[in-house]
Amino acid sequence: MSDFKLSAQLSAHEADVRNVTFPAPDLVLSASRDHSVRAWSRTASSPPTFESHIVTKGSDFVNSLTCLPPSSAFSKGLVISAGADAIIDVRPVTATPSDNAERLLIGHAQNICALAQVPGSRFIVSGSWDSTARVWNVANWETEVVLEGHEGSVWDVLPLSETLIVTGCADKNIRVFDLRKAVAGQVQPRSTIYTPQVVRALCQVPRGHPSGADIASASNDGVIRLWKLDGQNLGELRGHESFIYSLTSLPSGELVSSGEDRTIRIWRGSECIQTITHPAISVWSVAACPANGDIVSGASDGIIRIFSRSVERVASPETLAHFDESIKSSSIPQQQVGAINKEKLPGPEFLQTKSGTKEGQVQMIKEDNGSITAHQWSVGQQQWLNIGTVVDAVGSTGRKVEYNGQSYDYVFDVAIEEGQPSLKLPYNLSENPYARAQKFIDDNELSQNFLDQVAQFIVSNTEGATIGQGDEPSSGPDPYGTESRYRPDSETKAPKVLPIRDYLDITNAKYEPMFKKILSVNSALVAAGRKGISLNPSAQTALDILKLSLESNKPVTDEVTISLVAMMCTQWDYSDRVAPLDLLRCIATSASTAKFRLPGDGGSPAKIAISATLEGVPDGSQPNENSAMMALRTIANLFKTAEGRKLLVQPAEISGIISFIGRVVGLRGQPAIGPFNRNLLIALTTVAINYAVLASKHLGSISTEDQIQLISPLALILQKQTDSEVIYRALVAVGTLITVIGKAAPEAKSLSSSIKSAKDRVSETRVQTIANECLSLLA
Repeated sequence: MSDFKLSAQLSAHEADVRNVTFPAPDLVLSASRDHSVRAWSRTASSPPTFESHIVTKGSDFVNSLTCLPPSSAFSKGLVISAGADAIIDVRPVTATPSDNAERLLIGHAQNICALAQVPGSRFIVSGSWDSTARVWNVANWETEVVLEGHEGSVWDVLPLSETLIVTGCADKNIRVFDLRKAVAGQVQPRSTIYTPQVVRALCQVPRGHPSGADIASASNDGVIRLWKLDGQNLGELRGHESFIYSLTSLPSGELVSSGEDRTIRIWRGSECIQTITHPAISVWSVAACPANGDIVSGASDGIIRIFSRSVERVASPETLAHFDESIKSSSIPQQQVGAINKEKLPGPEFLQTKSGTKEGQVQMIKEDNGSITAHQWSVGQQQWLNIGTVVDAVGSTGRKVEYNGQSYDYVFDVAIEEGQPSLKLPYNLSENPYARAQKFIDDNELSQNFLDQVAQFIVSNTEGATIGQGDEPSSGPDPYGTESRYRPDSETKAPKVLPIRDYLDITNAKYEPMFKKILSVNSALVAAGRKGISLNPSAQTALDILKLSLESNKPVTDEVTISLVAMMCTQWDYSDRVAPLDLLRCIATSASTAKFRLPGDGGSPAKIAISATLEGVPDGSQPNENSAMMALRTIANLFKTAEGRKLLVQPAEISGIISFIGRVVGLRGQPAIGPFNRNLLIALTTVAINYAVLASKHLGSISTEDQIQLISPLALILQKQTDSEVIYRALVAVGTLITVIGKAAPEAKSLSSSIKSAKDRVSETRVQTIANECLSLLA
């Protein structure tokens, strides 16, 4: 069987193409981090050419995609897409962004990273960062069943039949669900396959495969594993050199994979029979056309590429030559290929006299000009293919740092946990940040949840550093005049604010009216005979002592007094809770308050404040905006102590707080609480600043997913608010988050328009300055 060759290159997306599907020879669908989904229709067949139109365009990146086949109602079928906004968008292939969606499916709480059509087209299934997968009924577009039991992001979903669904998860498990076992809309896994690595991708192994396997899984370690559904491991396919992001199968019975090593690989049985290198950093997605066996890829360079074994569908000679040249001109960091002894490398003559021993084998060659080129053996073509030039690893200063007997461009001190010693993170500029982050996690036995955080820390802290840029003076005249060029960094600049390093609190209070109100409410409770929730004389004495402590700026240490405040917040009538909540935020700066938990459900101070705001609201009313303000002030003040910060980084606490923030600003179609209440919004943006500071100072304390969830309400504030203090605090928060997640992250890039919008509305100098600093981080 002949090799795949380039058939077409489709260019229109403005950012990474995260997902592709190839339902028919005349149709390709693509989802991108440029917030759009495109449909590509074939306009010529030999060589193939395609024209695209945008089906949908949103405000968040799109990274999952599937489709339903044509029907009487939808002649071209339905495109189903989802991403960071946690909403599944369903619309005809022929739709445009100005059209309304056929349906918007709401149910997931976080980014949706996987979608698939269930055989029979009666259902679709989705996977999310919220640790669930959902099956949706196409007849009414409602959730049919929730697949439970995951302990991490559900990275991929694989429907094997109408009743059998397989999921791959960040908790390193593959789960098999039988939908016939659902109870009350939920189903637990029928069986679990335990794997040694995070499961990134799944695909069904075609019948007749030599291994006899049912499914294949791909992982961060670059290994494809073959499984029976009972968990028996039947083999491993090795060849990839980094993360594998996508798997699919061909009508021929072969498997196809793509990943971070910038390749697509074709597997026949247990052997890699072809390697297709891309001029990109990552090949995010690969899909096969069931009708003709062609494959399509989506990559980090924003280009979609189709490959075919058919001579009739091979691209023009000019397109083929351009593709080959773009691969040859790629730069390969030396760290990816390991230590190289240049003196022992063969010269170009090796390529003419020696053959490779296996598909994808890489050979380094020392060229006549002293450079090192990499060449990959193609079994199909029986020749070495030039796949790029190896570049040295020298940092921006030209000086190396020694660590454990090796030289590095950087050795960072990374604080993973407050109060614990920093860990050493060595890094060379030529390395893939994610590969180094993975090694750091493995070496220090850290949670896999830290991967994105560590990688983005590397990116943020090496901004502007380039490979091979020394600091020695020029040895001769500069023929291009670059030595006298304008250098912005040499000019006098205003001091930078970002990233902010200090936690903020809101502690100013008027104690006299606060306690007066509490005693007034208590008198009414006593008069009404409600002794169960009123304050007895000893409790009132405790409150008097508390008032004196607050007025003298002393910390609160008495748990009985803290429990009294918690009782008033949770058990008093809804309309009477504002003053107790105000008192709770005043004592939130004490370590004893941070340690306090309600008996029974173990509710923390943050949960007490949120439930006091959202629970017990009278029918027909909205939550009290002053209660919401006090709840957010409580959370902000908890950052004052180490105990408070330890509480607020717990996943359950972060999730609840981010959900509460979303509720306050009115995300997911809910009405905002006090949409223009200045004090409420200042409290909210203060909480956001404190979480951003924590993420910046203590790497890994907050997951990338949670940081991304925090960005959405801040972007909404920047788009809609006009108060200068609210805008300033929102900009400080997003600017600090950008320094953590990195400017290359699509979530960071998406902030640009919101920042510019706020800058245009508020002319105050400090707002203009911080907005410009945020924008410079994204430049």
